[in-house]
Amino acid sequence: MLQSQTVPPETTEADPAFLADVLDGLSQRKKAIPARWFYDRRGSELFEEITALPEYYPTRTERALLAAHSGDVGRIAGKGRAVVEFGSGSSVKTPLLLSQVAPSAYVPIDISGDFLRESAAALSGRFPDLTVLPVEANFMHPVRLPAEIAGLPKLGFFPGSTIGNLVPRSGVNLLRDMIETMGVGSMLLIGMDQVKDTDILIGAYDDPAGITAAFNLNLLVRINRELDGDIPIDAFKHRAIWNDTWSRIEMHLAATRDVGFMIAGRHFEMGADETIHTENSHKYTPRSGRQLLAAGGWTPLREWSDDKGMFSLILAEARPEPIAP
Repeated sequence: MLQSQTVPPETTEADPAFLADVLDGLSQRKKAIPARWFYDRRGSELFEEITALPEYYPTRTERALLAAHSGDVGRIAGKGRAVVEFGSGSSVKTPLLLSQVAPSAYVPIDISGDFLRESAAALSGRFPDLTVLPVEANFMHPVRLPAEIAGLPKLGFFPGSTIGNLVPRSGVNLLRDMIETMGVGSMLLIGMDQVKDTDILIGAYDDPAGITAAFNLNLLVRINRELDGDIPIDAFKHRAIWNDTWSRIEMHLAATRDVGFMIAGRHFEMGADETIHTENSHKYTPRSGRQLLAAGGWTPLREWSDDKGMFSLILAEARPEPIAP
């Protein structure tokens, strides 16, 4: 887990997109707020704590796969590619890849600016000869990459099964946007979490220490701070469920009683046990993972998984659109 530390106060200036998503999402019959708004400074810190929990198997399993197979990725991709990481966070897994693929540059992309710059500075210290070019952006849309890497071949890095946070249609759109960002001929190393025993899945998203609950509830704290809200945090609790129809874990914030609150001058009411849907985490079979990549324009080249089939890494390539089937 991260050590507790004193951090500078965050701005209270409202992000118009955050405000629009919250007001629209809470106005729906089935209330929902996009998961990308979890990641203010505190949310990013809490997520890093989650990845260290014993119940949260994805991070340690993926790290082991990267340690074992990044050399294979380097041999297939070749030297001199610019590594572009989508949603870089703390970049804790990135050194395992960078040390094996002989990159020409590293471009971390993340929406949390302060966290991004701190992580980029730490990684620059670890790889002093590597050009590190952080980009603060929402990677859910095509991103303008730094001019310094315009002519270089690219290797995208999308670990953590972050693709699983998206419904299939949005996942396909993101994969296509990654091609627009990096170009045809680019490669992508992506982590995908696998379908497994439901008890293991629920345990990973509802830990006994309550870190995931704090991560989920922090979204309400952020709304109060940045959007002039007065949501009573103690009127909500974290809930994680398995939705077998959609092959995903869902996270919700469930009202423990009838509650009313204001956000940016608008009044909302929720009944007891009504929920705000805050996150999906889709799980894949090997076949469904490859199909998702293909739908997004990526041709799988190699796949690596652990002995128990918990998690997989897939290396794929963006090839030109075929003229015929």
